[in-house]
Amino acid sequence: MFGFYLEVMIEKISIPVSVSLSFDSKRRKVIPKWIIWNDRLYPIVKIGLHHTFREGRVLYHVFSVVSKTLFFRLVLNTENLHWKLEEISDGLPD
Repeated sequence: MFGFYLEVMIEKISIPVSVSLSFDSKRRKVIPKWIIWNDRLYPIVKIGLHHTFREGRVLYHVFSVVSKTLFFRLVLNTENLHWKLEEISDGLPD
């Protein structure tokens, strides 16, 4: 059986954003709650993958999250505690 493959447009960007998060001490997890991008608030409805990487001595946390209408890839620089929006997608095919 043949399947269909849809190419989804993911826009790569690198801009500062505001992110609110909470820490669940029982599960020992950081949970992003919302993003402010382009003066608009996007509540996060689902958290996908989370991973870390290092560049030199700086540790980065990467979160893949979803609002009602958009996918975001967020990166937290643990040295300066600044967030960047690295990717965004509406999930629709080109």
